[in-house]
Amino acid sequence: MNSNPHVLVIDDEPAITALVATILRDDQWEVEEAESAEQAFGILRDEPWDVVFCDVQLGGADGFSVLRRFKEESPTTKVVLMTGHGSASGAMDATSFGAYDYLLKPFGAEELQLLSQTLREQFQTQNTRRLRAPYGTGGAKADVAVLGRSEVFINVMKQVGRVAATNLSVLLTGESGTGKEVIASSLHSRSSRRDQSFVAVNCGAISAELIESELFGHTKGSFTGADRDRKGLWEEADKGTVFLDEITETTPAFQVKLLRALQQGEIRRVGSNQTLKVDVRVIAASNRNVEEEVAAGRFREDLFYRLNAVAITLPPLRERREDILLLAKSFAERIYSLSPQVKFSIEALQLLETYPWPGNIRELENAVVRATAVCDGTIRIKDLPERIQQYRSQPLPELKQLGEAIAAPKEWTTLAVVEGLYVARVLAHTGGNKQAAARVLEVDRKTLDRMIKRHNIPTRHSANFPSQAA
Repeated sequence: MNSNPHVLVIDDEPAITALVATILRDDQWEVEEAESAEQAFGILRDEPWDVVFCDVQLGGADGFSVLRRFKEESPTTKVVLMTGHGSASGAMDATSFGAYDYLLKPFGAEELQLLSQTLREQFQTQNTRRLRAPYGTGGAKADVAVLGRSEVFINVMKQVGRVAATNLSVLLTGESGTGKEVIASSLHSRSSRRDQSFVAVNCGAISAELIESELFGHTKGSFTGADRDRKGLWEEADKGTVFLDEITETTPAFQVKLLRALQQGEIRRVGSNQTLKVDVRVIAASNRNVEEEVAAGRFREDLFYRLNAVAITLPPLRERREDILLLAKSFAERIYSLSPQVKFSIEALQLLETYPWPGNIRELENAVVRATAVCDGTIRIKDLPERIQQYRSQPLPELKQLGEAIAAPKEWTTLAVVEGLYVARVLAHTGGNKQAAARVLEVDRKTLDRMIKRHNIPTRHSANFPSQAA
């Protein structure tokens, strides 16, 4: 048998199958092709398949059926799911149930070549162990909806799916309102602790004097007003998950006791000398830069490393503009789930998509809930909060206008130079927002990133990035 790794490509679109197969054969893979899940099941035992590339939406059984079948009968096989209808929940489903990766169509040759190279390197080093969620869980959904189609959010949910089934501590960071509790709940609902308690604690809302008692409990008479023994939230979450929101708002004195609880797996109620064993998984969150808090001496370094086993950063809503309308419509439907569907005017949708959302998802939800309550069945600009109505942003110019705005070179030049000028102009008009620029250019983010790198175009994080197009 050939020593090259074996890969099975399953897709009912011949063009996709041909693209994937060609790239992999050029990279010295032994490739077999199948048009359906049924055909793939028929040859499942013919070869020791190293990798399977499978479309999510097939004519009969879907890609998740293929994923489950291969995981049951060939657990070491890496399954890469491909889809033209990507979503954040789909990415989380795929990775939490053992998919190696989740590719969004249309993908290019460079993306496939990079994935092929990564897979081959892992096979060569034999370092191929991955953490997977238990199979046969029926794809249980998170307690709260996780919506999004943007590449940046799908990548976050891939990471969520991969770590959900572990028992590792997770540190979530991101601006206020980016949905950290939603992600924490998703991690819990896809873990082996899903049938136990998920206890959320807002550390910033509890006074320094009371937080130890709230979390670890107290005994009768331990302080004024303690008229009985009381179990703390930590014990309430035994065998489950504790979500510590705004963890950086806690005092150094409490951080010492929290560190002990994490290291020893035991707590002591306020006023008691008896230790109690408690088994919890901890997910912590902060809207601050935790490393800066450590450097400033406001947060214990040893506690940071204990909590930071896995770090996940949630993107602000302004970097997820493709998701804004999806989220807005979902919030409106949630309010009037039993009533006729609420509609949005085109002008309102355009404003929602261009507004910077400093309060992120929370601000968007509040705005849509208010507008839904006062509208006549169609949400218009006048129904939105005044601060949003008053927002004025320079609209993204049409491609034709942008083309005319680019100064003609003094002499005839190459197409590459023109492309660089054009991409730079679009980025300037979008204020450096790559997602918005990619929509204007009608390319995906990875293609745009390659253009930026190829032409050495400054981004908004660069010192010489213009604040606005000329």
